[in-house]
Amino acid sequence: MQNAGILSISPLVLSASPVHATYSVQLPEKNTRKLWLNYLEKLADPVLSALASDQLEEKMPVETANHIPVRERAKFSHLEAFARLLSGIAPWLQANNLNAEEKALQHKYFSLAIKGINNAVNPGAKDYLNWGDEGGQPLVDASFFAYALIRCPNLWHDLDESTQKNVIFALRKTHAIKPPENNWLLFAAMIEAFFVSINEPFDAERIKYAITRHQEWYKGDGMYGDGPEFHWDYYNSYVIHPFLYDILKIAAIKDPAYEPIRAKVLEHNSRYAIIQERLIASNGSYPLIGRSITYRTGAFHHLANMAFRQQLPAQLKPAQVRCALTAVINKFTESNELFDNEGWLKIGMYGHQPALAEGYISTGSLYLCSAILLPLGLPESDPFWSGPDEDWTAKKIAAGLDLPADHSS
Repeated sequence: MQNAGILSISPLVLSASPVHATYSVQLPEKNTRKLWLNYLEKLADPVLSALASDQLEEKMPVETANHIPVRERAKFSHLEAFARLLSGIAPWLQANNLNAEEKALQHKYFSLAIKGINNAVNPGAKDYLNWGDEGGQPLVDASFFAYALIRCPNLWHDLDESTQKNVIFALRKTHAIKPPENNWLLFAAMIEAFFVSINEPFDAERIKYAITRHQEWYKGDGMYGDGPEFHWDYYNSYVIHPFLYDILKIAAIKDPAYEPIRAKVLEHNSRYAIIQERLIASNGSYPLIGRSITYRTGAFHHLANMAFRQQLPAQLKPAQVRCALTAVINKFTESNELFDNEGWLKIGMYGHQPALAEGYISTGSLYLCSAILLPLGLPESDPFWSGPDEDWTAKKIAAGLDLPADHSS
């Protein structure tokens, strides 16, 4: 893919001593939001167009890690692609006050999503997806789908009554899947949170258990264990922080006893957002450590979610986060090996690198990268989009600006 336009950040203007460096900003680049929308189109078009025409399983290739037979992941990959993509673009599908051009694009993908949901949950469709008929993986992606419907209630409300019933039936299939003692507890809880949001009977114990265990697994300084043990990877962002807080937000409305927990978790959210922003290097790269690095831009699910919820900590200006996340997107989209000739994602980080994938990774898994797009749910007038361009922490420090020391929470 040709790069849609590199974000231009004005250079720092330095005095003789970096301690007294002054900082120059400029108005946001006019193409920054369009760059994000271009990334959204590249991700969404193949998936939503195929599923809407009942041809996702026919058209989507299933690539796996080098040593894994395709048949082992093909039974899950299509739901992964649809659910993860939809979760990332859902706030944009819900957004109001868009300009005419963007509104037309939103209408296109909203309509495709509605048709896609109909096929995905219709047992008579060719693209009826695996919601729990085989394996445990469907719990994960049914949960991302439920998250999408929470983030975009318009999708749920625009479904006809028959499709709504099919959605509920499909999600209830996951009750037969017992999640392991790790972040998967949040997948089970998110599905119940969706049921709460539509006034459908729900399993309160699944919500309570997931919240209780994650309170026990908090390790300090904004970081949770993935289960009892700490793992130095991006699962705090891929799943734990976004899921835990948004589940609690719904649960606290139903049961006020969750409100103190929600408030405390928000403190943890804030600290981890600070850490995430500082992980982004001056060129848009970041440390490639731990599991599932081929989720690419999905590594910043949490930071993007905090920006979308307008809950960034005071020391992180929205425009600074916009510029940092744009640099991350730019870094990935420089490669012409990100997509295949038909527009489907290929396994890798900065190009096609299938050896980087774990055994559970396949083509569909990669669409978690759409999570970075959550701030597109904010209007152009929001400070995230309208604020002057500003370098992020790593770029400021690399240029010699003297900043306050970082402190653990």
